[in-house]
Amino acid sequence: MQSEVNFLGRLSHPNLVKLLGYCWDDEELLLVYEFMPKGSLENHLFRRNPNIEPLSWNTRIKIAIGAARGLAFLHESEKQVIYRDFKASNILLDGSYNAKISDFGLAKLGPSGGQSHVTTRVMGTYGYAAPEYIATGHLYVKSDVYGFGVVLLEILTAMRAMDTKRPSGQQNLVEWVKPFLSNKKKLKGIMDGRIEGQYSQKAAIQAAALSLKCLESDPKQRPSMKDVLESLEAIEAIQVKSKESRKNSSHQPPVHQAARHQRVVRV
Repeated sequence: MQSEVNFLGRLSHPNLVKLLGYCWDDEELLLVYEFMPKGSLENHLFRRNPNIEPLSWNTRIKIAIGAARGLAFLHESEKQVIYRDFKASNILLDGSYNAKISDFGLAKLGPSGGQSHVTTRVMGTYGYAAPEYIATGHLYVKSDVYGFGVVLLEILTAMRAMDTKRPSGQQNLVEWVKPFLSNKKKLKGIMDGRIEGQYSQKAAIQAAALSLKCLESDPKQRPSMKDVLESLEAIEAIQVKSKESRKNSSHQPPVHQAARHQRVVRV
């Protein structure tokens, strides 16, 4: 709780949840945050309520961009902040599905004095934590980038990072689907079927490739969150372009009957 107050008391950004204050409940200190009416990304991705529409592709990319902006801000702040517990349940959504990172209980100040990492006790959530952190306790700024890659994978597939209900060999999402991310045919098989038809193949391929870069085992090979943000904005732009092209094609003058018939025969 002290960590939350320390970080959120001095950091302010549209993609970080606002700490409004605190109150006492009997002898327990409670922190008061801004209300986030849409709840967490986790609830939207994994609940299977037939009465609730699944997140659209455009909304998923919007959420990913917002979360990336929040992480990039932390990494580029005057005293680098390593968030350390990036996962779908810590991404909260306001009424317009703008993403805000919450729960700074495990956040750490980044390395200083020319150091590349902070050595600390291994904490966080299995399935999201970077392999170098689990193995050595060495925490890098790019350990957060790995966690982002896992969440991006969850956004694309609507499958949890860890799920013991899945068959053996498929319980760890990264280990299971990582080989599919660079294969166009296999990628289609792991994408969330509820958003099929909402995105172009090019956008899906680029999103999968970005996730793969974030999940590199060597932290030095992972992109910065600034680069991740730029890649996501480029992926979002693909959708805008394809929408525009569909709109333009719907306003084309009618094709001569014979020409239309000729096209049908070719197909």
